[in-house]
Amino acid sequence: MSMTGWTTYQLRRQIFSIGEDFWVQNTAGENVYKVDGKVLVLTQTFALQDASGNELARMQAEMLTLRKTMDVKRDGQVVAVVKKAFFNILSQHFDIDVSGGGVLEAQGDILNHEFQITGGGQVVASVSRQWFVGDMFYGVTIAPGQDDVLLLCIAICIDEMSEADRR
Repeated sequence: MSMTGWTTYQLRRQIFSIGEDFWVQNTAGENVYKVDGKVLVLTQTFALQDASGNELARMQAEMLTLRKTMDVKRDGQVVAVVKKAFFNILSQHFDIDVSGGGVLEAQGDILNHEFQITGGGQVVASVSRQWFVGDMFYGVTIAPGQDDVLLLCIAICIDEMSEADRR
């Protein structure tokens, strides 16, 4: 698989207290997006903002059904629902229903941040820790022509939902 033209972002593993913010950086180490973590009454919410603080998307899990599904919203509308499909020792699988009828899948060694997100038989994003030293960071590499904000939100949702399996 050629990675020419793909965009790579660096994210910090979400082993932080809810309410803490962190930056998503590009390969040059520049802050591109900010993840703002909030806990509201009965919901857990992360907002993805641009570098100026404008909200681009919001990821939300209902506390009563925590980590079974997370919604990705733009302008108050659900644009994707990330669902944990199954888990076993060797593999985790997430299904992502995208508004407008699209379906994406995330499959691989999700607990160790080594997996791919596919749609229509094509890899649209690859998540890996291999590019970074230590366990604190992982990369999300996104294919040209894809929705970077949506795919970053999906990766963050999967990371947050899979953290429950580590605890």
